[in-house]
Amino acid sequence: MQRATAILVLGTTASGKSALALALADSLAGRAEIVSADSMQVYKGMDIGTAKPTPEERSRVPHHLLDIADPHAEGFSVEAWRTMAWDAIAQIHSRGHCAIVVGGTNLYVQALLMGLFEGPPANEELRAALGVVESARLHARLASVDPVAAARIHPNDRRRLTRAIEVAESTGRPLSEHQIQWSAGPPRLHVGWRCAGLRPDAASNARAINARVKGMMDCGFLEEVRRLLRSGPLGPQAAEAVGYRELSSHLTGQATLDGAVEVIKARTRRLARQQRTWLKRFAQIDGSTWFSGDRGEFSPSQFAGEFLRGE
Repeated sequence: MQRATAILVLGTTASGKSALALALADSLAGRAEIVSADSMQVYKGMDIGTAKPTPEERSRVPHHLLDIADPHAEGFSVEAWRTMAWDAIAQIHSRGHCAIVVGGTNLYVQALLMGLFEGPPANEELRAALGVVESARLHARLASVDPVAAARIHPNDRRRLTRAIEVAESTGRPLSEHQIQWSAGPPRLHVGWRCAGLRPDAASNARAINARVKGMMDCGFLEEVRRLLRSGPLGPQAAEAVGYRELSSHLTGQATLDGAVEVIKARTRRLARQQRTWLKRFAQIDGSTWFSGDRGEFSPSQFAGEFLRGE
């Protein structure tokens, strides 16, 4: 089999994606570069809470699409990421290297594989009106016109809720109907691409999540949030990153530190459950290889070697 030009690394949060990506890069002996597909790792200064690769890891293997957006700005779109991702992949290929795309945000992976629905232009008047509606009511409003999209979008993701309502009202059709290319069977890999996936069982994943959150706190997550807030409030999209809102609430006296940490753990476990739904579909990708054992038994280097030998 011809060596892959790109490898997708997929999995739930805290499943070991970054470790596997680094092991794959090591196994390819300097002929690989990593492209982050994480919607929160794009933000400068949001390092610990987003589990961004460390400076040491980034010195071992070139990384792309990290630290490219201002966390205090309005947001960063999937369209912008997709354009930049393809540019990065093209540059990596021009050097004769393999692109390892690490999927922290499954919507980004979906867009990379299957494209995007362009949609109508922004309706600023409607957005202003929706901007004063509380999140729960916003989610309920979307559920009344597009229950499929409402089930897919987190109730606190105001940007995507607003856009879905905007599309439905502007076109007279739900966003989920426009995105029919996403329901016409599982995604397909581009020519020369391969996919490696990690699916630890829920209990093992939950233990890894709890340990990760504790490690983040030990490494200075609270100080990271304090430092970011000195420059002003986080933008609405960056503020949705798990942990930042909770620790912000603690710093403003609205929550105890122990209480905030427990909420962070619970939100992360809930995020992993949502990701497992996405991954059921990605697991149907033809030719993909998945590891589903206990997280404590996972050996990135061993799995990387087995995966690459399958080429």
